[in-house]
Amino acid sequence: MDIGIALPTMAPGYGPTTTVDWARGIDAGPFSSVSTGERISFDNQDWTVALAAAAAVTERVRVIANVVVLPLHPAAEVAKQAVALDQVSNGRFTLGVGGGGREHDYRSLGASFSRRHAHLDEQVAEIRRLWAGEPPFEGADPIGPPPLKAGGPPLLAGSLGPKSMARAARWADGVTGFSVAGVADEMAGTFALADRAWTDAGRDTAPRKVNGCFYLLGEDDEAARDELRRFAARYLAVFGPEFADAMAAETCVWNEAALHQLLDEAEAAGCDELILVPGTVDTDCLDRTAALVASRAR
Repeated sequence: MDIGIALPTMAPGYGPTTTVDWARGIDAGPFSSVSTGERISFDNQDWTVALAAAAAVTERVRVIANVVVLPLHPAAEVAKQAVALDQVSNGRFTLGVGGGGREHDYRSLGASFSRRHAHLDEQVAEIRRLWAGEPPFEGADPIGPPPLKAGGPPLLAGSLGPKSMARAARWADGVTGFSVAGVADEMAGTFALADRAWTDAGRDTAPRKVNGCFYLLGEDDEAARDELRRFAARYLAVFGPEFADAMAAETCVWNEAALHQLLDEAEAAGCDELILVPGTVDTDCLDRTAALVASRAR
């Protein structure tokens, strides 16, 4: 199982050097990818800026948008951003897309929250068309630069339910899910839905199965637990304080034993890549994670 690390773009204290420091540390470590997600009404970095910077200072790891809330944007804009990142990373870019669940982001950009899942499917088809070199409209030049590989970068679907999974099976290369607390049974359920949807759609290859969770490693377990729960509650506050506090209380990956257990259970659940989302900008967490992952390979 591959193990990726997300940039801590959602954590408090993210500063001018955080992207480069973390990206270089991830590339130097035993990790498979560097990634970030998208939010609008929050204090995180823009996904395109963060991933472009990460791509520029890394050489080995995959660069993953995990995920872009596609219905927030014109399809042509994301198509162009994706192939630009594909070129900057020399073919290491993967685009994850989803419909999102935060209405605040939609309102912030004046986008429609209704019919977003159907809109997502239509936009993916448009992106595929543009990546194939077709113009956005008759008489226009194609949207470039062209993808490095025919068909464009790999596409992951941020799908969780049976309906969205069935739609994703028609166009995605795999699925990317998220378990806030890092529960392997949740991951296994998502993967089973994906396998079934791919089979029902008559796909010849199995979907790539990606998942992730919040985590934190520090010198003191109790301090790490408290920091992780504050981070999770802050991130989830948009859904209301009761829900945010309840979900934050479920987080459990704040020490080495819990992380070892998560990695074992995620691999047993059929995860192809587990992406760890740190609740801190302190690179000590990254160093501790690198040492733990390296110890598992011995």
